[in-house]
Amino acid sequence: MHYPGRAVSHPLRALFRGRRCDTLCHMADDRLLRVVAALWVSTLGAAWLGAAPDIQRMIEGIREPLSAKPGLLLTGALLLASLIVTVVWALRRVPDAEAADDVAPASSGRRHFLAGGAIAVGGVAATGLAIAQRSSGWLRVIDEIVRPKVPLTDPSPRAAWRGARVQSYRRLGRTGFEVSDISLGSGRISLEGGGEDIAREAIDRGVNYFDTAPDYSGSESEQALGRALRGRREQMFLATKFCTPDGHLPAGSPSDAYVRAVEDSLRRLQTDYVDLVHVHACDSVERLLDPRMHDAFEKLREQGKARFLGFSSHTPNLEQVAAAAIEDGRIDVMMLAYHHGTWPLQPELIDRAHAADVGVVAMKTLKGARHHGLQGFREEADAYTQAAFKWVLSNPSVACLVVSFFEQQHLDEYLYASGKAPMPRELALLEKYDQLIAGKHCFAHCGACLEACPHDVPIADVLRHRMYFEDYGTQKLAMQEYARLEQQADVCIGCSAPCTGACPYRVPIQERTSGAHRLLTLG
Repeated sequence: MHYPGRAVSHPLRALFRGRRCDTLCHMADDRLLRVVAALWVSTLGAAWLGAAPDIQRMIEGIREPLSAKPGLLLTGALLLASLIVTVVWALRRVPDAEAADDVAPASSGRRHFLAGGAIAVGGVAATGLAIAQRSSGWLRVIDEIVRPKVPLTDPSPRAAWRGARVQSYRRLGRTGFEVSDISLGSGRISLEGGGEDIAREAIDRGVNYFDTAPDYSGSESEQALGRALRGRREQMFLATKFCTPDGHLPAGSPSDAYVRAVEDSLRRLQTDYVDLVHVHACDSVERLLDPRMHDAFEKLREQGKARFLGFSSHTPNLEQVAAAAIEDGRIDVMMLAYHHGTWPLQPELIDRAHAADVGVVAMKTLKGARHHGLQGFREEADAYTQAAFKWVLSNPSVACLVVSFFEQQHLDEYLYASGKAPMPRELALLEKYDQLIAGKHCFAHCGACLEACPHDVPIADVLRHRMYFEDYGTQKLAMQEYARLEQQADVCIGCSAPCTGACPYRVPIQERTSGAHRLLTLG
């Protein structure tokens, strides 16, 4: 471009004149254009590599400070710098309207300015497209969330269920508390969706054991239950977990962190004490026996803020952890994944715990909760819940079971099984359910497959998180928990699959784990 002769139409004209100035002006503009190009390329790279994963974690509900999102911060800074430099470049290319000679047409100035605007708009659009393309897996996730494939409640509840109440109470080990045999789990209860009302009505119908945790619904579960317990706290047995809204406290956490976690729970629950505090999802004996955790619990007990200590577990190490808890003698309650067709040695462990006066609470009792979505099972699905619960409670060493209540219908459907024994036709129904989910569900989380994996993928955890997503309808929780795994199942994609045949229940491990990775990430 030819810069007209004028006093100061380009920054360099303050120092140079004539053609020498024109040459230097062209060189400056060319360099600036290269800077513009470099900035936009950097912005696109940062969006693809950094911003998209950070945005994924935000969508999943993982709470992090802004400083923990370097990719998003870098992309924002580069985007702002790109826009500013593009505008500067465009303004420098507009001829001066006061040029004394060789005046460029006004239309030329407009063209250069519009070119700069087009670069800016195109750059912003390309940045958005880069994030969208990297996040294309979210189309599938959104489809699953908006249109879940598996109904989560019975579409036509039985009239006989209406008004069902707790019919049986059992002693919870050395706590001495008589708990309702069917008790309220609150993994899906929040401040919205009527969770507080459901909890209140559950109390009205005889439920007196509430299980919650800081990381259920981002701490909203504790808040909702705290409101429901107003004026009725003394008649309830209340359990929470050693964790924060962002996740579990790992072994070796400072004693003060354990204490602070419970004190934060007390504030949300609007109470001075909890009856029971669990080591959450205890996957190792190390976590169970962590000296700092035990020191923290003793401080809490001395201060009257926690009465009993327990743990929850649904890992391949469940049997080892449960055995260590019984032998240690400091564990008052254990909450175990327990359902028809579970760990071979588990009934013996439960009987040993009961004999040692350790209270046993069952969870994960619906074994994947696929009953409403199974073809060939839908006509019997409304009976499966009661059959599964009755099977669990047929073991007299189990004090109660905890199941997530998240709709009003659950009060009728779940409590209808209270105090009842399973009938032969119901036991046959459980066998049919097992046949229909064969190869689709990790039956026992037994860990038999783990040694066959060269990449140390926690296969049982991966499949459980997939179950949360597909069957429980807790998509965000599933993705949050999966994101926290140290080793994810992306390594399963293209692996030679030495795990093939390692599952005693014929689960196609590679197919299920690689599919889980695609489902639970941007994949």
